[in-house]
Amino acid sequence: MELTYLTPGQIVWQVILRFAPVLISLAAIMVVSMIFRRRLGFYGRIFESGIGMIGLALLLFWLLTALMAHWITLFDPFEQIRALQNKPPGAIAPDIGLPYLFGGDSLGRCVFSRMVYGSRTVMAIAPLATLFAYMVGIMLGLPAGYHGGWLDTALSFVANLVLAFPVILLFYLLVTPEIRQTLIPGAMAAVLFIFPVLFLLTLFWSRFRERPGVLLYTALPVLVIGGFIYVGLIGLWDPTGLITMEPNTLNIFLAVVFITSPTVFRIVRGLTLDIKTRDYVAAAQTRGERPWYIMLWEILPNARGPLIVDACLRIGYTTILLGTLGFFGLGVSPESADWGSTINEGRKLLRLYIHPALPPALAIMSLVLGLNLLADALREQSMKD
Repeated sequence: MELTYLTPGQIVWQVILRFAPVLISLAAIMVVSMIFRRRLGFYGRIFESGIGMIGLALLLFWLLTALMAHWITLFDPFEQIRALQNKPPGAIAPDIGLPYLFGGDSLGRCVFSRMVYGSRTVMAIAPLATLFAYMVGIMLGLPAGYHGGWLDTALSFVANLVLAFPVILLFYLLVTPEIRQTLIPGAMAAVLFIFPVLFLLTLFWSRFRERPGVLLYTALPVLVIGGFIYVGLIGLWDPTGLITMEPNTLNIFLAVVFITSPTVFRIVRGLTLDIKTRDYVAAAQTRGERPWYIMLWEILPNARGPLIVDACLRIGYTTILLGTLGFFGLGVSPESADWGSTINEGRKLLRLYIHPALPPALAIMSLVLGLNLLADALREQSMKD
């Protein structure tokens, strides 16, 4: 059966239509944020920079794409139509009458659908793993920089020990299937995943320790919800099935947290060493405030600028790492629609067909570019503070 194709203009129009929910939501967020930017604090100041707005728009585009992937795509990312194997963009599926907007890959899967669903892997792992790494780095870096002494020496030695190992090689070792069969992932999860709970508990305790009623209402939800999420993440108990990660995903998540935490620790420690000499810290010490209150409510808020900038860059770095792992077959799963795996599959026939590898490569580039532009804008704003 001879296939029919959309014209280039029709392909562009169909892509715009498919992304219409994303574009409308993105426009609404940007317009509302622009109108109320003066009331939105640090976030609102992004809209004082054209570069920052472009970076934020690119980041929000892929975040909304990940959330709306089911409504954007025309095909399941794993569905195979043999008649459309390696077919160019715009090929219309026989009997179905719907187009493969970016063509088909070597197995007859829709490249457009796989690119869209691939954003879910990145947006689920990169920001959350970076957030977990920051909580680990903050909980260890603040006391190391504030107290100094043997605690600083010991924690700095461990951080330097991890950083001395080649990052890419360490990443590969942590996500190999052989490691998954050992007790290492479970032990790492039990240690690293407890830090977000400890961070929130310490945050509220240091603020409301003299107001037991308020402390109870803030700390109790953290204990209940945080504890439930914790036991689910480490694989002990999850009746909902929504928290427990697949072994491959857990390994990658842990690897990102483990490798990123020492760098965050060093940044937080360095900022703490500088900020603890400021007058407002001395004033808090004179009032008799306890160390954790000073660290979390005096030092940390004044270090937010550099930390937010670094977080944007680190999410972009993690995105590249996830793509690299997928490219070398160490991604979430062999059949995953993540961008790295899709690029690797398209690479095998790159001389003959460029369309399977190009969309996911451009997706990675655009997301990382958006994060870098956003980081540049945030750096400019933090320097004004």
